[in-house]
Amino acid sequence: MPTPIDPSSRRDFVTRLSTGLGALSFTPFLPRALAQSSAKKQGKLGIALVGLGNYAGKQLAPALEQASDCYLAGIVTGTKEKEGVWAEKYGIKKANIYNYRNFDRISENDDIDIVYVVLPNSMHAEYTIRAAKAGKHVICEKPMAMNAAEARTMIDACERNGVMLSIGYRLHFDPNTRELMKLAEEKPYGAIKYVQSEASFIMGNNLKAWRLNRALAGGGAMMDMGVYSIQAARYCVGEEPIAVTAQEYKTDLRKFKEVDETITWQMEFPSGAYSNSTTSYNMRTNRIYVSYERGAASLEPATKYTGIKGFVFKGQNVERTLEVQPINQQQRQMDGFARSVKAGTPSIVSGEEGLADMKVIDAIYRSIANGGRRELI
Repeated sequence: MPTPIDPSSRRDFVTRLSTGLGALSFTPFLPRALAQSSAKKQGKLGIALVGLGNYAGKQLAPALEQASDCYLAGIVTGTKEKEGVWAEKYGIKKANIYNYRNFDRISENDDIDIVYVVLPNSMHAEYTIRAAKAGKHVICEKPMAMNAAEARTMIDACERNGVMLSIGYRLHFDPNTRELMKLAEEKPYGAIKYVQSEASFIMGNNLKAWRLNRALAGGGAMMDMGVYSIQAARYCVGEEPIAVTAQEYKTDLRKFKEVDETITWQMEFPSGAYSNSTTSYNMRTNRIYVSYERGAASLEPATKYTGIKGFVFKGQNVERTLEVQPINQQQRQMDGFARSVKAGTPSIVSGEEGLADMKVIDAIYRSIANGGRRELI
């Protein structure tokens, strides 16, 4: 899940898209190009990043340099200036650089096995479906789609075209996060009673930021940080929620005119467990707390790229300290999917996992719009 990228309005985004169309006229830095060729020979799968914003540039591309089962084989960008910069930095061949108009020709490129969609939310479905039709496996950033119905079309397209789909849930590859999943599965401290999950940050004051544009983002904090809180409750309980009740708060009607600023919501689970969650673009929160019959667990911070730490309690006493693990979440995530593709086994963060979150988001927005408790559909 990306952190905020360099903001742009919809008009700015389209402008940058159009400037990327045209001939490619540079030659990649030869040693890096040779390294790419070597990676392919070593059995690594080639990944093309679609959208070269902050997350792709600062997290995904560097992570691919550390990866053992995949490598950066290509890029898709609407900003022509980025083509030469990325080609030289990562040794990307001219033939492996695409823009949004000629994207579908990626079907002809055997260097590229996986397409990673890192675009504004409204473009996730389009480019996932186009990649599937091109015969490429897909990683799509979260939120998976604008709603659950759209998410289902993405899953169906990948199934029809015989390709695999994964969602960019990097935290599923973090050891301390996985420890909470293990506690939910094995229940060493008894049944899960309650989960509190919070994920928020303070949005900057650029009113042209695409995350403040409903047409591009589909919503506000809920579609961005809220996915973390939904995910946390689901994997800490180990069940799918059956109903939600949500509340929305706005303190800045100008900045958040089109999208949500702060949402709190409660989820009910079949076992009787329940959760209380918060997401916001106007506060700083980053925490998971789980209450069991005979203990508790916590992560704080809970969603950062690095530094996730926490505690496991037995009764009122700390039984274990969950120390920060020196890993690269994005590298583990992409390597994990590459191994799934090579083995033909489902990703642990499949399209169905993304669809489950979108069903919750849809119910939250229905609760806000109509009031009261709403069952998941």
